[in-house]
Amino acid sequence: MKTKILYMKYDFHTHTKYSSDGYIEPKMLVKVAKKSGLSGIAVTDHDTIKGGLTAKKYENFGIEVIVGSEVLTDKGEVIGLFLTEEIKSTSFLDVVNEIKAQSGVVVLPHPFDRIRSTSIHPGPQDASFIDSVEVFNSRCVRRIYNEKATNFAAENGLNIIAGSDAHFENEIGNAGVKTKTEDIKEAVLNGDFTVFGSRSNIINPITTKILKMWRG
Repeated sequence: MKTKILYMKYDFHTHTKYSSDGYIEPKMLVKVAKKSGLSGIAVTDHDTIKGGLTAKKYENFGIEVIVGSEVLTDKGEVIGLFLTEEIKSTSFLDVVNEIKAQSGVVVLPHPFDRIRSTSIHPGPQDASFIDSVEVFNSRCVRRIYNEKATNFAAENGLNIIAGSDAHFENEIGNAGVKTKTEDIKEAVLNGDFTVFGSRSNIINPITTKILKMWRG
């Protein structure tokens, strides 16, 4: 009788109330992630690791929490994963160096997305600074943006990663990766993933923009 191979599922791009456009309580994020069948989540709030550190207190719910941050740089947004300290820089190269100094992983989120002014449109010259490319983001309205990200990763020998970019509870687990590697950081560093995902309802990013405007 063959042993059934079990996969672990991770959503590598989520936000909590600690993001300027976030809403979810960290505890609720972890609870919904568990209910959605995830093994873990990366909490990547805008310009802070507070959400990740708070969510990590609830790992006893049976969800692994990876502390991260989505940092706005002078080139666009960059995600750092496996962080222990806040990223203080704003220049692209300095942010990359700060992430590396923490033994973190540099991720390029939603590249080539022309609807988002914060997206980086990388070229081959940028590849040496990036560890992983987000090749599926549920909030990319047009499929071609994820396709361009996939092609960029392949052409430049970069690892892949994926996430929902959840700002609301109904988005958690919409996208991510499946892996058999038990050490999730090792899986990230090796790109040992199979991507899964579906696109978010357009109402979600629209509501996020309204929320951010309302908060000023």
